[in-house]
Amino acid sequence: MEIVIGNMFKLDIWETLLSSMRIGEVAEFWCDIVHTGVYPLVSKSMRRIAEGKDPVDWHIHTCGMANMFAYHSLGYEDLDELMKEPKPLYFVLELLKVQQPSEYDRESWALSDEERLKAVPVLHGQGNKLYKQGRYQEATQKYKEAIICIKNVQTKEKAWEVPWMKLEKMANTLTLNYCQCLLRMEEYYEVIEHTTDIINQHPGIVKAYYLRGKAHVEVWNEAEARQDFSRVLDLNPGMKKAVKKELAILNMRMEEKNEEDKLKYKGILYFSHILII
Repeated sequence: MEIVIGNMFKLDIWETLLSSMRIGEVAEFWCDIVHTGVYPLVSKSMRRIAEGKDPVDWHIHTCGMANMFAYHSLGYEDLDELMKEPKPLYFVLELLKVQQPSEYDRESWALSDEERLKAVPVLHGQGNKLYKQGRYQEATQKYKEAIICIKNVQTKEKAWEVPWMKLEKMANTLTLNYCQCLLRMEEYYEVIEHTTDIINQHPGIVKAYYLRGKAHVEVWNEAEARQDFSRVLDLNPGMKKAVKKELAILNMRMEEKNEEDKLKYKGILYFSHILII
């Protein structure tokens, strides 16, 4: 794990312990209950990471304490027991590496709100560059990290007021860029899911209808695709040429599907006829 000294890590005693160590040293520390009360919450997050699970949801973050009250369990019997009856703990630590602030590329969780907002346009630009290079998977990670930065700041604003709306607009732009990558990666149903979320909240965003229409085309949802492209033209008649192109693709795909269906059903009828004879 990595700990950023001075960043108010949940188990701040570890900062004190590590600060007393040398690189390469292994040391054992006894810590009393005063310093170990929140260890079960920290341990739960670290265990989820070790299991390959995300300790927090992309859009909504609920702290471990809130989760404990909501479900009366951390999901691990030993940690539940430790929550009920806190005990002194021994920690065995090995200090592997130390980096100065100027050397360390901090992740979004380690940034202040001001630093998060400054990081957003940088991540946005990196994502756009990767997209142009055809590196769609890497681009999605940049867009996703930028969205997380925005959502973390947005939770501290009052919903639907001006500061919140400004952040919402930024997040929507990044989410639609994310969806463009997903289209290239043929993740069509995920595109439909994300664009539908945006449309439900903000029904005037043209790009959301356009991308959802393209995704519907790829999964042969003809009626839904035509409805989305019709809405695009209602909101922005200037996109007539682009919509005409997408409708031509839709027509071609539906014709191909109809031919495939005819051949498939023809085969079924042929074999049925043979069985009757």
